[in-house]
Amino acid sequence: MSQTSLKQKKKNEPGMRYSKESLDAEKRKDPDKSGARLSTQGSQELPVPNSDSRGYVVRNQWSRTSRSPSTGAPSVDEPRSRNSVSKAPNSSATSRASSASPSQHESLPLPQASENPSIQQTQPTRPVTSLDSQPPTPPEPEPNSRRTSKMYGPTDTWVHRETREARDSQLRDYAHSCDSRELIPKTNREYPRTPPTEWKSYVQRRLQYGNSMDVDAECMTEAQQRQKQQMEEDEVDEAYWSSPKPKHAITVAVSSRALFNMVDDRKIYEEEGLEKYMEYQLANENVILTPGPAFRFVKALQHVNSRLRDLYPEEQDLFDIVLMTNNHAQVGVRLINSVNHYGLLIDRFCLTGGKSPIGYLKAYLTNLYLSADSEKVQEAIKEGIASATMFAGAKDMAYCDTQLRVAFDGDAVLFSDESEYIAKEHGLDKFFQHETLFENKPLAQGPLKGFLEDLGKLQKKFYAKDERLLCPIRTYLVTARSAASSGARVLKTLRRWGLEIDEALFLAGAPKGPILVKIRPHIFFDDQMFHIESAQKFGTITAHVPYGIAQKRN
Repeated sequence: MSQTSLKQKKKNEPGMRYSKESLDAEKRKDPDKSGARLSTQGSQELPVPNSDSRGYVVRNQWSRTSRSPSTGAPSVDEPRSRNSVSKAPNSSATSRASSASPSQHESLPLPQASENPSIQQTQPTRPVTSLDSQPPTPPEPEPNSRRTSKMYGPTDTWVHRETREARDSQLRDYAHSCDSRELIPKTNREYPRTPPTEWKSYVQRRLQYGNSMDVDAECMTEAQQRQKQQMEEDEVDEAYWSSPKPKHAITVAVSSRALFNMVDDRKIYEEEGLEKYMEYQLANENVILTPGPAFRFVKALQHVNSRLRDLYPEEQDLFDIVLMTNNHAQVGVRLINSVNHYGLLIDRFCLTGGKSPIGYLKAYLTNLYLSADSEKVQEAIKEGIASATMFAGAKDMAYCDTQLRVAFDGDAVLFSDESEYIAKEHGLDKFFQHETLFENKPLAQGPLKGFLEDLGKLQKKFYAKDERLLCPIRTYLVTARSAASSGARVLKTLRRWGLEIDEALFLAGAPKGPILVKIRPHIFFDDQMFHIESAQKFGTITAHVPYGIAQKRN
């Protein structure tokens, strides 16, 4: 080594020693800059916080009073530390001040002593400010955080007390108002305002069960609901009416035992079994069956179709008769021969071979189902299909061949069983009071309301051609109601529905058999068996509708 380099080295040694001594002095003067020791006026000293290689404070555990690393919530002791900083700097105040803002230690690395003075001079020194000059701003509380809601809520106890007192006073006022309302006399009625059972047709029930992607019906407007209903009906019609049948036909499904007299055939099936029954039908397939209880009704429907075709050659609203039976297919030949013999225009047969025909009734979009099997009829009624059990008259009676005559009972047939429920459970006095009170409120619909609407639509087609007096359809209302006490509500309900009834007979509890003999209807619908039996004795063909409260007594 040369002498010049040795001289330069000796020249720099005092400067190096001076820089180290000055640095130690600065550390002792300003403990916050050095980070070596925090000294106070007292004798107590705080240990130096641990730091990593980069100078950041390393904490082993998050305490309850420290900031959360996720939410950055301030410590609970912050308000106390702000007040204590301005006081005398004792040891306890200094310790709280040092723990009040842990974010300062976390965000800024602690300066480390370096042997190279040039590096220290280039790093800017940050002035130390008191906590009062820069108060930590707490972050916005999260709405779903239970911790922040407690931390930033009102901390004063009198605020909570005032809030509780206001809430308690409101509850007392509400309870007092409820008690005062209970003191008002009420007119309690023993009968319900809503019908015990609400009839809904199969089409209405089918619309309740949409696909999973359908919009909730409650969220749709009335126009959207009508549009949805029309679209679903059109989809079903397009899928079903691929045959040349009329698209808007009124489908009437009739069982084989209702259309023809098959009492002897039924006895063979019940006594000898299915195999003997089929052998009997095959052996007698050329023997024509005699007419059953629904035979004259079907003939009258066909006469209406003929008259409609005369006035409207392209008419689509026609009666479509379907032979719906659970007979075996081997019986089909005899049924076809009998239908052709009487000139019945029944093109569609459905022989289910012992299976329930209810599913096929839905597929055929049946408007009315007539059968001699009461169990099948009850099953169809539960599914929302207008149905009735056919009964033949006890004696022969002459019927009109040029006019379809249909007689309806009122309650539980055209209307719901609301009023009949009150009459059966609470007596006639309550029934009369109820009908007078709700005279202007329309009754809910019953099972046969839709069929009456179909008849009314066809009647208007004849009225449009000035054929009111020669209309081949005539409807009757034969009810046990009294006209003076409960008849007004019935007529107002029909008017609200937009339906016309040709004749209304209020019998006030009198037997219906003698009146029906004068009418000579092709079918009479009633829900009570004693009215059915009374009409049978006089020769009227009846149809029992198993719906409403009267079925408990039948």
